[in-house]
Amino acid sequence: MVKRESIEFVESHKTIRELVTKFGGQPVWVGEPQWPISKSTGKPMRFICQITINSERFSPVAAQMVYLFMTDGEEYVDGTWEADGGENAVILQPGKTNVKTEPLAEGPTIYRMVKKLFHKRLVPESCEFSVALKLAEDPDFVEETERSKWDEAAWEAYASKLDGNKIGGSPIFIQSTEFPRPGKWRLLLQLDSTKVPFHVNFGDAGVGYLFLSEDGQVAKFLWQCS
Repeated sequence: MVKRESIEFVESHKTIRELVTKFGGQPVWVGEPQWPISKSTGKPMRFICQITINSERFSPVAAQMVYLFMTDGEEYVDGTWEADGGENAVILQPGKTNVKTEPLAEGPTIYRMVKKLFHKRLVPESCEFSVALKLAEDPDFVEETERSKWDEAAWEAYASKLDGNKIGGSPIFIQSTEFPRPGKWRLLLQLDSTKVPFHVNFGDAGVGYLFLSEDGQVAKFLWQCS
């Protein structure tokens, strides 16, 4: 079994300025700002969240905080699903980064679509959420070669236990198994775009996966959709 923390989103009506796990708003940097830049557009990526690293669960880890960004704007950009495509970025602080960044304290953040007076269509509104975490356990990750031997009922029972938004635990992939390469990786965040109170573009009912390398030196993100 693998420990996980299920995520409940709690809307914040005031700016969160602490070094805590949160979604949206603006990053609270451990060190100097390192805002990643889109490879194709040259513009700042959109901030999705910051995740506090539990040093006991993910030891040995020097980083205190992980910041997740993805290219998402008026221009369509392909490749945001790729771990090394240059259209999403994970910043570890303290730590090294291999993506282009700029020292911006603020930039684009997540939003939701809302009704507003004098507007015929829904309009985007920036938002920010703290989290309430509930500790639980996931079954160990099972390779596809083993799962292929299961009947449909066994697979559905297993998958249901891994579903949802969570920190840590075992990933449940929509498509085939897809860990970053090379090396071994641990799931840090699983984010289901159909079960969040804000907009995030992971394709058609997609799920995002944020991984931390076994030595805690590198973090990478990818997403899959149906």
